[in-house]
Amino acid sequence: MTEILGLILVFAGAAFYLAGSIGLLRLPDLLSRLHALTKADNLGLGLLAAGLGLLDGGLVIGLKLFLVWLLVLAGSAAASHLIAKQSLRERGN
Repeated sequence: MTEILGLILVFAGAAFYLAGSIGLLRLPDLLSRLHALTKADNLGLGLLAAGLGLLDGGLVIGLKLFLVWLLVLAGSAAASHLIAKQSLRERGN
């Protein structure tokens, strides 16, 4: 049962990555693209990490995946903030 749930989470994470990629290609401006990409990316990685943690079944691997997810969340938030701030600065000039 945990294998099935793990596979469902992995495929759901991949679907969020696909949705974020489509949003990156189809949305009109930088801020919309950035929003779609970071939301889908963060949720997609969380679902992938949870699914892989269930598939592996080890506590240590699960904690490492959780730590990687947290670090990517922090890095993604900081990078997105800097990109948006620079974009708004360039619009003002």
